[in-house]
Amino acid sequence: MNEYNIAVIPGDGIGVEVVESAIKILDATSKINNFKLNYKYYEWGSEYFIKNKMMMPENALNLLAESDSIFLGAIGHPDIQDHITLNGLLLPIRRKFDQYVCIRPSVLFPGVNSPLKNVEDGDIDIVVVRENTEGEYANVGGFQYQDSNDEIAIQSSIFTRKGTERIIRYAFELAMSRDKKLTSITKSNAQGYSMVLWDKVFKEVSKDFPEIETNSLLIDAACMDFIRKPKEFDVVVASNLFGDILTDIGAMITGGLGLASSGNISFNDDNPSMFEPTHGSAPDIAGKNLANPIAQILTGAMMLSHLGEDNAAYQIRESVIKTLKLGKNLTSDLGGNSKTDICTNDILNNL
Repeated sequence: MNEYNIAVIPGDGIGVEVVESAIKILDATSKINNFKLNYKYYEWGSEYFIKNKMMMPENALNLLAESDSIFLGAIGHPDIQDHITLNGLLLPIRRKFDQYVCIRPSVLFPGVNSPLKNVEDGDIDIVVVRENTEGEYANVGGFQYQDSNDEIAIQSSIFTRKGTERIIRYAFELAMSRDKKLTSITKSNAQGYSMVLWDKVFKEVSKDFPEIETNSLLIDAACMDFIRKPKEFDVVVASNLFGDILTDIGAMITGGLGLASSGNISFNDDNPSMFEPTHGSAPDIAGKNLANPIAQILTGAMMLSHLGEDNAAYQIRESVIKTLKLGKNLTSDLGGNSKTDICTNDILNNL
């Protein structure tokens, strides 16, 4: 029997609730498929910060290194600025374990209504490949003359040839396994160094994949086209910031953030990858049994695929699709009136 050590960080707000739901599903499918998930919980996040003035302990990354995968709920608190939570927990994990690929699918599932006209289930099936360790989130910069009339803030984006090439090459390889279409997102008309390097590398790598139909769009045009003609996209590769923007749009046109899964992938076998939904901690509904658990459940399926348990991942996705298609036990964001636990149990029964 295969066994996997999973570091669980429920985090903040609804993260605690949806992680609990997802683990019920993961445990059920692990029994069906004869493997074992050994969980180790870490109560890090905003409450930990309030008590300790840090998002996680100093030895946190060493503790996480012992796991096969990291399963994260959500991070964020209305009383703590987002840059603190991001730079105190999420980004250190992504960088330490070189989780340079962020995979965010946007799929219009059966039974889900899109706010767009003239689209039906299956019409939208986009995977955004987001660079995850450098770019605009590199956190390089500083302040001068703070709290004066001459205050200066400098924020630098970092784009390396290594980082740019490896994310673009991964996107090409992914496109080979799908519809052989790849769109690169850039802004080289305004960012004359970083995005020019990106465009240059994209053109160079494309020569190794002559079968792939390629396109390059400015981020503003891409945002419009995600709404105007989403059916034309298959695999999209983007920098850290641009990928973040596009995946929020992708989620909105396919039913909302409650369905949006995400994986932060390392291709070093010694490093754990981290899986988290795209949504935040939603403090306004936390603790009320109102959160949609599906994004976290689909994120669990993504984690199982990464661990090699493809059959179990397939079962979870099919169980989710059945619940969505029948539409009887959905949460309010999907037009239903069910609670978190009812939606979870419906998916559990489908297994």
